[in-house]
Amino acid sequence: MSVDDKKLKKCGRIYRRKFGELILKKTLIIGVTGGSASGKTSVSHAILETFSNERIAMIEHDSYYKDQSHLTFEERTKTNYDHPLAFDTDYLIAQLKELQYGRAVDIPIYDYAKHTRSPETYRQEPVDVLIVEGILVLEDERLGDLMDIKIFVDTDDDVRIIRRIRRDIEERGRTLDSVITQYLDAVKPMYHQFIEPTKRYADVIIPEGVSNTVGVDIITTKIASILND
Repeated sequence: MSVDDKKLKKCGRIYRRKFGELILKKTLIIGVTGGSASGKTSVSHAILETFSNERIAMIEHDSYYKDQSHLTFEERTKTNYDHPLAFDTDYLIAQLKELQYGRAVDIPIYDYAKHTRSPETYRQEPVDVLIVEGILVLEDERLGDLMDIKIFVDTDDDVRIIRRIRRDIEERGRTLDSVITQYLDAVKPMYHQFIEPTKRYADVIIPEGVSNTVGVDIITTKIASILND
């Protein structure tokens, strides 16, 4: 790598050489979606691990839940967190574009216990590959248009509810009654209204998530071919 190449890489702009000329190489954005507890995060982590030597990162759509600090805790618990309006997707899109232009951004952090945005953020530097994971990342056409590969993780409803109960109780301090109530009142109907229909926009559908090693291998092979192009 030449001195000029090193300077370009350091500044966060991703370039490749073609016929001796420096050409801007676009950040590869991968969208991973599916129902709640479908295995989206596990699939995303499998991709991260496969390309651990690359400049790769993951951003969760959940980080962009709208700030609800102006509401009481009781009011926050009544928010439908599986509805598109619960997310500040405009902010996510703006930050993705900043990363594409080689500028670092401060990603918000969502506090699941308090049902609102944390005052803290974390710094995300530009990368070669960016995974955007969440239940509604294919619902907004503007967000989908930024993605190079769109993945839908398709897992049986019964499996997902069992996983969600375990996760929300063990990791998010929820009660069994609150998890079941939320699932019946919001999670299940919103899945059928907003999430499942986005399956038609997916480039790849992976049944049963990360346990489908063939599906994951197909995706990682495709990513590798794009990176090596």
